Amino acid sequence: MIYLSEFHFPGEDREWSFFARQQRTCYDSYYPFQLFPARGLRALELADVTILYGGNGSGKTTALNVMAETLHLRRFTPFNTTSFFPDYCRLCSAHTLHEPPAHSCILTSDDVFDTMMDLRAINEGLDRRRDELIDEARDARYARFQLHSLDDYDRLKQVAEARRTSQSRYAKARLMHSVRTHSNGESAFLFFTERIRPGALYLLDEPENSLAPARQQELAQFLADAARFDRCQFVIATHSPFLLAMPGARVYDLDSAPVRPRRWTELPGVRATYEFFRDHAAAFEEEA
Repeated sequence: MIYLSEFHFPGEDREWSFFARQQRTCYDSYYPFQLFPARGLRALELADVTILYGGNGSGKTTALNVMAETLHLRRFTPFNTTSFFPDYCRLCSAHTLHEPPAHSCILTSDDVFDTMMDLRAINEGLDRRRDELIDEARDARYARFQLHSLDDYDRLKQVAEARRTSQSRYAKARLMHSVRTHSNGESAFLFFTERIRPGALYLLDEPENSLAPARQQELAQFLADAARFDRCQFVIATHSPFLLAMPGARVYDLDSAPVRPRRWTELPGVRATYEFFRDHAAAFEEEA
């Protein structure tokens, strides 16, 4: 499903025209101005899955943020911005075939990290409460207690339960289930599978972070299926060869000048990985 068909960045002429009209003279950064003209990035033609590839400083994350702000997509954590960012986005243009639904959004590695920190905080709170309940069960089990009136009935039930069950079962019955059931990588994978719903445009910034190779392959399959069967469109900034290899993905190399689509097998990072394993093929054959 194509929601966003084209996205246009301002060229060097439009950028200089903007600055010629400015009366501001004191500023620390032009960002994101003057980033893309040198790379020859003027426009992106988007597919069901479009991937932005490039090294550190290539601008792939900036491009995602510019697209998200221009389209007014939902975001969940702050991003690196300047006073010029809104001006820059007003010089951009987006061509849509279908209006992106309201639940379209940009999802970043900061979102994943914040979610894992929230889970850790919840679990730490649960751990403290569990310890309190175990102490409570221990006190109730050995308490000297007699029923004098109906006002003591709740305490009687507490003492009776503490004496007929283990301390851990006593605590578990009074405590919500702990959410610590997954590793960081598993939690990161679940973050995407739970946040990505059918029928929307999603911008994903390096979703492979925290994911082992096997999980990256699972994520690639999940995204491919969501694009094919669930009317989703993805624009992804990534280094991961497993995501770059997604069938039908249009891959832009932001390290090339001008920026252009390339086969994923031509990308320098992928070639370096391939050549590393090719050079060490004998070691794998010996182990086999």
